[in-house]
Amino acid sequence: MAEKITAPKGTYDILPDQQAVRRWVVACAEDVFQRYGYGRLDTPIFEETALFARGVGESTDIVRKEMYTFTDLGGRSMTLRPEGTAPAARAYVEHGMRTLPQPVKLWYHWPMFRYESPQSGRYRQHYQFGVEAFGSTSPALDAEAIGVLAALYREIGLAQVELRINSMGCRQCRPTYSDELRAFLIDHRADLCTECHERTRLNPLRTFDCKVPGCVRVMESAPRFTEYLCENCEGHHTVVRDHLVVQGIEYVEDHRLVRGMDYYTRTTFEFQSAVLGAQSGVGGGGRYDDLVESIGGPPTPGVGFGTGVERILLALSRSRDDLPGTRGPLAYVVAVNDSARREAFALVHELRSRGVAAELDYASRSLKGQMKQAGKGGARFALILGDEETAAGEVTLKDMATGEERRLPRTEATEVVVKAEVSAE
Repeated sequence: MAEKITAPKGTYDILPDQQAVRRWVVACAEDVFQRYGYGRLDTPIFEETALFARGVGESTDIVRKEMYTFTDLGGRSMTLRPEGTAPAARAYVEHGMRTLPQPVKLWYHWPMFRYESPQSGRYRQHYQFGVEAFGSTSPALDAEAIGVLAALYREIGLAQVELRINSMGCRQCRPTYSDELRAFLIDHRADLCTECHERTRLNPLRTFDCKVPGCVRVMESAPRFTEYLCENCEGHHTVVRDHLVVQGIEYVEDHRLVRGMDYYTRTTFEFQSAVLGAQSGVGGGGRYDDLVESIGGPPTPGVGFGTGVERILLALSRSRDDLPGTRGPLAYVVAVNDSARREAFALVHELRSRGVAAELDYASRSLKGQMKQAGKGGARFALILGDEETAAGEVTLKDMATGEERRLPRTEATEVVVKAEVSAE
């Protein structure tokens, strides 16, 4: 026997009975995003590696350790998309979207790829929703982006989520803070892990990403960025918070929140779900006013977020027991004997052609076995065909919920089922 082949570690198959709730979440997300004026964007799954190295940041864990990078047949370095903001920014520049009315507001639902340790609700291939708004420095747009994500969670009934926000300043005030933070880290070097020694050298802000308990304790007493903000950044942060209040969104200030990408400026935010345990982040983002310029475009401000679909589904599964399930066939066509199987096939074809979800037996089951399958599949009606029914142009229609049976002309029975399908929609 050949060795069994399984899915690569950190990936997964989405089975038929898992599709309904995913489609429902996607539909809710699309409705929310369109309500706020965001249009859908799709980009290639792989991009030139330089896009992420320059856009996301050489010092980030994503670029240093987590990207799936390969050399194509033309000798070019390509990378499977690890995040969505840099590709969206590339599309904004490449397609001349700066000539459109600003801000340009985009949303996406894409697979992402990161070589990281698989955890509950975190995979090496996962899906994300994201929104990006390019072309405005308005702090109200930051608040809107946060409001979009809050509206999505509210729409799908995701409970026990807490918003955390921070400001990471700008080109003017960040160098001063980075110098102060680096000096602090050097003073506490003995208490930091080896990886944080390297982060201190490359980009001290990345030490906030570390999950090693000793490093977490050190960073709790680290200098707070909000104490070093310039006047403009402080004013921006104040307006963002005010506009959150306008939307009725509660928040917690978190000085450790820097997110995982180097492109963030000013606002950063994250929604955390208590039902997810220690790895509580379910979605977040922030402002990135220097990103477009860093990948070769004109200076263009932007703000957006990403939220993992699998993280959403995991949180929902732990907090709700009324999620949409896979719908079975409305009708199951039963052939009493072999001579009726051709007519059963013709009837199920007719029902499907008229928009009815219908099924029939392909395993030569007995009448009892077919009725059992109809019940297990959740069919509302069984349409039973035998020699007598076939000869008379009739069908025995059984309501699987009540057990009521009626012998009806085939056209009449079909109309009953078609009307039930329409009302079910």
